[in-house]
Amino acid sequence: MKRSTIFIFFSFVFLFNITAKGQKPEELLKKVIDKLESYKNFKTELSYTMVNTEMNINEKKTGVLYVEGDKYRIEMEGQIIISDGKTIWTILNDSEEVMISSAEDNDDVISPTKILSTYKDYDAKFSSSENFKNSSIKKICLRPKEGKKFEKLSVVVNYKNLSLESFSIYDKNGNVFTYYIINLQPDLDLPDNTFTFNPEDYPDYEIEDMR
Repeated sequence: MKRSTIFIFFSFVFLFNITAKGQKPEELLKKVIDKLESYKNFKTELSYTMVNTEMNINEKKTGVLYVEGDKYRIEMEGQIIISDGKTIWTILNDSEEVMISSAEDNDDVISPTKILSTYKDYDAKFSSSENFKNSSIKKICLRPKEGKKFEKLSVVVNYKNLSLESFSIYDKNGNVFTYYIINLQPDLDLPDNTFTFNPEDYPDYEIEDMR
């Protein structure tokens, strides 16, 4: 490689890193959100953890998430959560129960869509306390501007391909809920009933309507 070519290459890398580091966290988060919202829908595998160090709790689960606009469906080890944007059905297979609630009554509940649309309600900053093996990975900490049932959120993104890697919710009881996004697949032909609940599929389940 010629000396001039080497100089141009490293100059490009240097300028790219300056641009990435100089970018405001809310600007980067908006780009990630805009990319996700450009999809008609998407499916992704999920890895979930719930940690409370004081209570010695470290719970892990895996599952699948489907999102289409305000609609979502989560299938995760023993339970299914379905939302058509207006109503939420939580299906508990172990206890054979279905709980119905209104999406509007869950303003303080973090759904897959709210983490993508309410970032303007938070003060955002990059975390400087964590170093990732992949230098393209950045962690953004979000603190609510107004009272919420949780203390803060954190979002991990890849600034090169504008992908969402994970997000965590820190509540006021010391619990940390983290969702890791794995193998996201956009713009799929999903079945029509993906975001609907059919009680005939659960004939022996007790249904509790909490709306």
